[in-house]
Amino acid sequence: MSLVRVIYPLFKYRTQILCYNNVFFQQVKRCKSRQSAISKSVRTELDTNVKPIGEKVKETTKTASYLGIILLGVGVTGTLFYAVFHELFSSTSPNNVYSQAVERCKSDVRIQDKLGLPITAFGNETSRRRRQHVSHVLFQREGRQCLRMKFFLKGSFHQGTVQLEMVQNDSGYYEYRYLFVQVDDLLQTTIILEDNRNKFSSSTPLTELM
Repeated sequence: MSLVRVIYPLFKYRTQILCYNNVFFQQVKRCKSRQSAISKSVRTELDTNVKPIGEKVKETTKTASYLGIILLGVGVTGTLFYAVFHELFSSTSPNNVYSQAVERCKSDVRIQDKLGLPITAFGNETSRRRRQHVSHVLFQREGRQCLRMKFFLKGSFHQGTVQLEMVQNDSGYYEYRYLFVQVDDLLQTTIILEDNRNKFSSSTPLTELM
């Protein structure tokens, strides 16, 4: 009996230790399985996010081409805006020269009396029977930019033909070389608003310009 009393507690403790070991190993297996699952999911996410080098190069090339198209569009738009701004607001543009000459002629009392009020201005008649085209030509004379223009005025009495020439001065602005109106009456009256041909060389009689 004494031997049984000694062996039985040892056997009992051994059984408990084995049970604890089984529980411990089961917990270790569970931790390892969880870590393995986590590592697989991380590896899968990394694998799906990482792209081949060739695909990256294609995307970079596509982005660069889109950027180039955008920059080209901005450049073309800027050029168009500059051209429109220069045509409408520059003092040397034909459109601005025409507008200033029309106002100058309309405000002249001699032209008002000869043509009659109201006075309208128009250009040459086009194939579509529109009179919005103003005849003008740009040329160089002795290294200076010159502009010659012709348009028409119509009043309640008569109609007149306006001819002008502008010369670019040393400051880069236009000056009138001449500006006159030839009235379509019986006397073919000429009303001179500006005549600075003596200031500039290559003087030409007004009769030759008509």
